[in-house]
Amino acid sequence: MPKHFLMCRPDYFTVEYAINPWMDPEAGADRDLAVRQWEGLKAAYEELGHQVSLIDPIEGLPDMVFAANGALVVDGRVYGARFAHAERGPEGPAYLRWFTERGYPAREPLHVNEGEGDFLTLDDVILAGTGFRTDVVAHQEAQEFLGRPVISLTLVDPRFYHLDTALFPLDGRNVAYYPEAFSEGSRKVLRKMFPDALIATADDAEVLGLNAVSDGRNVIINAEASNLQLELKRRGYEVIPVDLSELRKAGGGPKCCTLEIRGEN
Repeated sequence: MPKHFLMCRPDYFTVEYAINPWMDPEAGADRDLAVRQWEGLKAAYEELGHQVSLIDPIEGLPDMVFAANGALVVDGRVYGARFAHAERGPEGPAYLRWFTERGYPAREPLHVNEGEGDFLTLDDVILAGTGFRTDVVAHQEAQEFLGRPVISLTLVDPRFYHLDTALFPLDGRNVAYYPEAFSEGSRKVLRKMFPDALIATADDAEVLGLNAVSDGRNVIINAEASNLQLELKRRGYEVIPVDLSELRKAGGGPKCCTLEIRGEN
């Protein structure tokens, strides 16, 4: 079934501050290359038949390209984002405004959360990350607003500061993840919930291979995650590698650039 994604062209992308271990302001980033790579990702979605909507980028918000962090949308209801770092603070209202202007029922959050960066939706539950960016109390706030069970998972490695850098849904029932990114208790939860999960290697995780997007059949994934691509193919998935190396300089990959709009208003 075709999906509906919201994306933001990286017209103002740069690395001018460091709020995660991937970012090095001295090294900077090539904005034009980032735009070309982003356009390749957008084209990949459209070639698969998915719908892509665009939000206008805002000058001075270089990380706005990472649309996944802007909200969580389930059943046409929008739980907004409240960013942990001041540098990204204005992004939350900008994304919420995009949805409210189009008639989506929306909730401005009371608690710090970074949208789909830390909330990943399956058929019956929402997996929610905490430890670096999203307050655990936001998990409860999202559950109350969206009416979906939310399972809290604790992240422990600062390289994997969002849940979507350490885990992605393969479909509505199963996931791929990197165990070492999680606390011991969270690993036990994941093992119980997903006994047939695809377990990623450190090499895959360290190129943000788990910051991937699956539509249940096709998986759009960072090209460097070679082991993970082989395992996905063995499981029958069509693998579509993309090069987002420039955006990775800010800690982003395919999923970071992609906010899924589930259910229409």
